[in-house]
Amino acid sequence: MSLWSQISLQDSNSPIMENMIMFYDHAMLVVMMIVMLIMYMIIFMLMNKFTNRFLFEGQLIEIIWTIIPMLFLIFLAIPSLKILYLTDEINNPILSIKAIGHQWYWSYEYNDFNSLSFDSFMLNKDEYMKGDFRLLDVDNHLVLPMNNQIRMLISSLDVIHSFAMPSMGIKVDAVPGRINQVSLNINRPGLYFGPCSEICGVNHSFMPIVIESTNINNFIKWINKN
Repeated sequence: MSLWSQISLQDSNSPIMENMIMFYDHAMLVVMMIVMLIMYMIIFMLMNKFTNRFLFEGQLIEIIWTIIPMLFLIFLAIPSLKILYLTDEINNPILSIKAIGHQWYWSYEYNDFNSLSFDSFMLNKDEYMKGDFRLLDVDNHLVLPMNNQIRMLISSLDVIHSFAMPSMGIKVDAVPGRINQVSLNINRPGLYFGPCSEICGVNHSFMPIVIESTNINNFIKWINKN
């Protein structure tokens, strides 16, 4: 695995994550402009020999170095606020799924389909099969249809957990006695892995999340089978 693949973002699997990656690239461009401007000013001041011992004030330069940072912040704030509001939008979801955090596993409820529910535990070392990922795979995947609007309801029954899926751009706290919601729209089929991103106890590292994305026909067959 290359160094760049370790420090870069995961490939996006939702429109929200695509916008986040575009904003990341945009922010890095602005940061590079700031760095280049500062380096140019430092080098210019070190290289020139001009002095003015009668210079006590400079209204123009003070105005310039106040306005330029304001412009940089505006260039960052506008797309950031756009993504912030997009993450909170719930656009007519076709189904709602509840994820409940426990110490130390997740349980899922498909209340739109005859109250289908199950627990999801990380695989033990004796349960691994060829192709499974150590410390990432679970016994029951969260199966979701792709290219459909889904509402995730996140809560907890003991301590604060955090439902996170980096490739889909979601990270929601699971708080006892409170239900948080997030919108989810998956672009393509596959298996996607995420962690509990809140330090919730001694086995915090051993309650992974696995989302299995499939087309709507396979999803309906899976629902009927369960």
